[in-house]
Parts: sequence; structure tokens; C-alpha cells
Amino acid sequence: MSNLKEILKNKKICKSVWFMRQAGRYLPEFKEIRSQNPNFINLCLNSELSSEITLQPIKRFNLDSAIIFSDILMIPYALNQKVEFAKDHGPKLEEFNFKKFLNNDKISFTQKLHPVYKAIQKTGKILDKKKSLIGFVGAPWTLLIYMLGAKENKKDINFKKIKEKEFEVNLILDKLHEFICIHIENQINAGADVVQIFDSWAGLISPKDLPNYCYIPNLKIVDFCKKNKVPVICFPKGIKENYKEFNNVVKPDGISLDFEVDPDWAKQNLSNVVLQGGLDPKLLLTNNDEFLNSAKKYLDIFKGLPYIFNLGHGLLPETDPDKVAKLVKFYREYQNEK
Repeated sequence: MSNLKEILKNKKICKSVWFMRQAGRYLPEFKEIRSQNPNFINLCLNSELSSEITLQPIKRFNLDSAIIFSDILMIPYALNQKVEFAKDHGPKLEEFNFKKFLNNDKISFTQKLHPVYKAIQKTGKILDKKKSLIGFVGAPWTLLIYMLGAKENKKDINFKKIKEKEFEVNLILDKLHEFICIHIENQINAGADVVQIFDSWAGLISPKDLPNYCYIPNLKIVDFCKKNKVPVICFPKGIKENYKEFNNVVKPDGISLDFEVDPDWAKQNLSNVVLQGGLDPKLLLTNNDEFLNSAKKYLDIFKGLPYIFNLGHGLLPETDPDKVAKLVKFYREYQNEK
């Protein structure tokens, strides 16, 4: 059993380090591939290259887990909504068509994402068996925000747009749940032994609406993963003190802390769950080694607990790979001293 799977299933204290967005945009070897493959969706659908990119940070840093190189927006793509990644502008999705959305079926959805599953199979054959291969999905709410074009900027959404179509929205969330579970099952069957659910825009939900739009949708997916005997990590980014209620309701195997969550608070308030991450990725952009002091703070606080060392969000494109190497080295030396 891999370190990550064991820590999540048995709440066992293991050495485990990986990083969100560890494969991709900050690595020179990825940039070389990307320069020759300008269409991001097509790159995600290239099984050979996707597998190669997934393994790049494992080869460079000897991390304990690989996470498949893909994107949460592969689900809208497979549901026949056009997705484009414009340089320096992030993803752009065509206008949502409700009738078109409802006409999607499992067979065509799975066929469109078959190269992703093939990449997982290919990676699993190469990856050291002591290392986990993480599959992932976006949570229904986060996918909904992208698909409806409801996000006005990084901090606000057009909630009126959601409320005006509440009946349709709930139907969309239910349908998304169905296809998310199909995508998870296919990733598990291909060889993923851990699943992470990214609810990247959970922090945009008002506290009174969190149960309907965040807790319950995540709970249903977590239950599905548990029935499939695969441990699951949730990342409800930006919900602050509501992490406690989320954990009590959803009961994931692991919960990933964003960089706004105080680690002392998390230690006191989040129980019966493996904690992951928390370190602000922006600290790796500084010219000094302050990020190592912050890393030590997290490791000291969670010492003696099952804790997965990670960041409070994904590695940023400007990150120097040498800083990542230094951080991994620091983590290994810290563990060996204890």
C-alpha cells in the first residue's frame, strides 16, 4: 500500500509529500512540451504526453505521490461545452446550453475522456508501487460556476444569476454529480488509488447556502468514493471557519487546508481526518528562505499527527523549481531528525 493511501485509510503517521499543480507550468521540461502543444485540452488528451508530464515532478523531486496531469474542466469539455485556455486569461467556456447539457450520455462522455484513463494506466505501470497515483475532479459547485460563466472576478460571483435559475441549477448539480462519479470510477478502474475533490470556488458561497451547494454535493461524492474503497481528500477552498462544519458533515478521509486556515485552529477543530497542506505557495516566490520557516511551523504544529505535507493551493507558474527542491529536501531532513 502506498504511503498516501495508508495515511488516509488507516490514519497512520507516514512520510508523505506532494504538491497541488506539481506537474506543469513552472517546470522547464513542461514548458518545452507546452511550447509545441499550444492547445491545452488536446495536451490533456495526449496519453503519452500527459503521462510524461505527470511523472516529471516525480523524477525531479522524488515526491511520494503523482497526480495525473489533467484539468477539472475536462468534465465540461466531455459534456460538449467548448473549453478554451487563452494565454494569460485562464479558461473560457462557451455559453451554457441547458438542453444540450441534459442530452449527454455516459458512453460518449467516457469515450471523450478515454485518453485521460489511458494516461493513468500508462503512468501506473511506470510509477513506483510505494507511490500513490491521485485522480481528481472538480466539485459540482465549482464546475457549475465555470459552466454558467457566473464568476465575475476572483472574489465575486453573480449570485443573482444562480438564484434566478435555482430549479435549473439544482438539476445541473444533480447531473454533474452523476458524471463526476462516472469520471471518478473510470479513474479508479484505470489505476488511481486516491481521489481529490477540488471545490476551488467554495469560498464564494454564503454561509447559509454552504449545505446545499458545498457540503451535500461533496458528501455524496465522498460516499461514492468510500463505496469504491478508495480514500478521498476534499479541498473546500476559502470557507474559513466553516471547514469545521464541512468536516463534520462530509467526513472525508483527508481535508486539504488552504493558506487562509490557521494551522493551530485546524489542529484544535478538525478531528477524525487526515490534514493536508496549508503552506502559502506565494512564499516560494520570495528571494529569501522564509518559506522554510513557515514549512517548519506547519510540521511542528502537526508533529505526531497523520499529516500530508503540501501547499495551501497549487504551485504558481513563477515558482523556481530549485525552491521546490529545497522545500522537499527540508521536509525529508525534518522527518529524518524526528
